[in-house]
Amino acid sequence: MDFATWDDRIEKFRIPALQYRGLVEALKGSGTEVNDKAKDFAVQPFEKVGDREPLKHQAEALTAWIRGNRRGTVELPTGSGKTYLAQMAMRATPRDTLILVPTLVLMHQWYAELKQNFFGVEVGLLGGGSSDRTPILIATYDSAAIHAEALGNRYGLLVFDECHHLPSGFYKSIAEYSLAPYRLGLTATLERSDDKHKELDTLVGPLVYSKKPEQLAGGALAEHRIQQIRVELSAQERGRYDELRAVRDSFLSENNIYLGTLKGWQRFVMASARSKEGRAAMLAHREARALAFGTDAKLRVLKELLVQHATDRLLIFTDDNAMVYRVSHALLVPAITHQTKVKERDETLQRFRQGVYARVVTSRVLNEGIDVPEANVAIVLSGTGSMREHVQRLGRILRKGEGKLALLYEVVAADTSEEGTSRRRRGEHRDTKPHPSSRPRLDSKPLFDAIEDDAAPLSFEDL
Repeated sequence: MDFATWDDRIEKFRIPALQYRGLVEALKGSGTEVNDKAKDFAVQPFEKVGDREPLKHQAEALTAWIRGNRRGTVELPTGSGKTYLAQMAMRATPRDTLILVPTLVLMHQWYAELKQNFFGVEVGLLGGGSSDRTPILIATYDSAAIHAEALGNRYGLLVFDECHHLPSGFYKSIAEYSLAPYRLGLTATLERSDDKHKELDTLVGPLVYSKKPEQLAGGALAEHRIQQIRVELSAQERGRYDELRAVRDSFLSENNIYLGTLKGWQRFVMASARSKEGRAAMLAHREARALAFGTDAKLRVLKELLVQHATDRLLIFTDDNAMVYRVSHALLVPAITHQTKVKERDETLQRFRQGVYARVVTSRVLNEGIDVPEANVAIVLSGTGSMREHVQRLGRILRKGEGKLALLYEVVAADTSEEGTSRRRRGEHRDTKPHPSSRPRLDSKPLFDAIEDDAAPLSFEDL
């Protein structure tokens, strides 16, 4: 066994917890009798997952995960029912289950839904002042990482919501210290700019199923349209912008730094800390970026769009808090940023859902995890080149409704670096080639009967 190493201190072989399943399968496959004192998780009677039938893509995703030996990642757009898919996986793999989420808001959303859909099994929380020991435990990544060693042998199924967070140094311990043989990763967009998403193959399992928003539009998700609006900088803004870019570009050229890659940006950050010229170049870069993101022309276009969509429920996204507060003060729009107190944020979102507020402006707080099904129009005034951010913001308006057409407006400053940023994220987003495992693989048998037939007896029933 390549993953076992001899430890002279205790005169025994050691393996990482992550390799637990491989060890058990190897031993049993060779006919070796196993006295397993490592695991401390149990089979649970998960009898009910709501009353609704799974959608086609949910059934396909679950089958693909089952056929991947209950290890793997599923990539589905926001609003397509990843939480319900996880509940289906729990029913198909009835073991003590640990669910990992990035925020307290998501933790409480999961808790409310699982309490409603699972009967006879206690659901608990780890994080935000709670520290439960329950067969179903929902934990934030932060809290689970702190308690990774104590949690390591207590759960047979791990569900990683927004699993692209997992490969960070601190969070990786959750997966590495756990012997859970079954693992499900959920995300709307798998890629990370640092390529660490490739580590998910080891920590969770490979990508087993993927669908893009376009592939589910008109079915599981609302039909949608994306429209780019280019605005011109004023003569004064253009003069200042060009001046700032010249300062930055001169420094980059002299130091052979190219910003087209993450490594190039990292070199720029390091170089900016080493000299007065580097610092000036970085300040010029930031001011030019802020100028393009916050040009007055964008506010004029925003006013026109708010009039045009006066009867719609609308979200406004910016890249930075300064623009959020500028929009909020100029147009009297409720604002949510990371500085907004939790109680105030929840109250604002509740009023938005109830229709008391018709629009909300935010920076990145609503990119991930917040459920706002009433929104049908999004206006992006600024953002990054990240495909994840683009898909997340689009996902905020894609939840299906009767006759709903979701509209996303992207307002871009013409002839600035923002245009290149927009092209990168939109170019990536248009690549809708389906993952091979997204093809239908179900036969005419009932869903859960088919799943049980596909289960491997050694890797499932004996663990």
